[in-house]
Amino acid sequence: MSSENADAGHEHEESSVWDVVVVGAGPAGASAAYAAAVAGRKVLLLEKAELPRYKTCGGGIIGYSRDALPPGFELPLQDRIHAVTFSLNGRLARTRRSKRMLFGLINRPEFDAGLVEQAQKAGAELRTGATVSRVEQHGAAVPDRRTVAVVLAGGETVLARAVVGADGSAGRIGAHVGVKLDQVDLGLEAEIPVPPTVAEDWAGRVLIDWGPMPGSYGWVFPKGDTLTVGVISARGDGAGTKRYLEDFVARLGLAGFEPKISSGHLTRCRSEDSPLSRGRVLVCGDAAGLLEPWTREGISFALRSGRLAGEWAVRVAEAHDAVDARRQALNYAFAIKAGLGVEMSVGRRMLKLFERRPGLLHAVLTGFRPAWNAFAGVTRGTTSLAELVRSHPLAQRALSAMDR
Repeated sequence: MSSENADAGHEHEESSVWDVVVVGAGPAGASAAYAAAVAGRKVLLLEKAELPRYKTCGGGIIGYSRDALPPGFELPLQDRIHAVTFSLNGRLARTRRSKRMLFGLINRPEFDAGLVEQAQKAGAELRTGATVSRVEQHGAAVPDRRTVAVVLAGGETVLARAVVGADGSAGRIGAHVGVKLDQVDLGLEAEIPVPPTVAEDWAGRVLIDWGPMPGSYGWVFPKGDTLTVGVISARGDGAGTKRYLEDFVARLGLAGFEPKISSGHLTRCRSEDSPLSRGRVLVCGDAAGLLEPWTREGISFALRSGRLAGEWAVRVAEAHDAVDARRQALNYAFAIKAGLGVEMSVGRRMLKLFERRPGLLHAVLTGFRPAWNAFAGVTRGTTSLAELVRSHPLAQRALSAMDR
């Protein structure tokens, strides 16, 4: 073969390899695909479902989520929240109000589809109906050590210089990386259409109810003519969680309205020593077990970790050997642990406090203005749980006492 033909063959081989393949088109995957595509890389976004699709999720967009969105992204807000009613298993209800918006509410199908559209505008290619069966970094399907093989359910193999797993907490990529989980919770949710008179009563206000089981709570999020009503608690007592939701709905006077969607979902938090990468494969969002352990808020963690994964996947794709690829993957892990990891650590301690003393937490939030201001700051994104603990010695002592 002439050198000219050899070069042509090499170019053809290179053109068939994606720089970055992202598995999963939720907020984490779309953010990763956007970040890699904006950097000018050849990006493929794989999604097993057809879009848009429903996801069990309250749909709260706090300040950190808003700040992590692509520039110019218009949030499809269903409501803007200025008030929160807190209750303790249906008792001692008290409403706190704010002149400034606390957070916004979205429906996940529209939100996720909008993020995917942003990734596509940046240059990423989308393939739906693509189920990943496994990932290989060695073997016959892998042409060289700079390449990862993503094998689809139908047998097709997609080649990449780097892979980002954003396919959920029970996905294939997290299993490949070896993600370890130490907290699993069950969330149940109903989308309940309500008449205008009921919708008007809830407009601009959410309800957070500290539940009857340790670490459990319920919520009502208004979205126009529909209320998103849900509860979450530790996995292991599914019947109790279901009973809590039924009692919660009845107590709110909503039992007479037929839900248009009833769904359930397991949320999973990573253990602190869980890996975030393996070779040229990174994980983010739910696939990495990244979410806030106390509130189980996951959208901001998905958006932020997805963006970081996309940025570092570009560097992994550029790495010419295993040592450099590992260095870049470790830098990604460091970035995650230095930010989201610290927030998760504080969230774990907050969950312990909440499990033991929900009444104390309720009393502080509803009767102590600095606590309400701190809550408002977290929802607006002007502070975080970690920053609050660092800056308040009393909070540090309280959480330290829970560790003993």
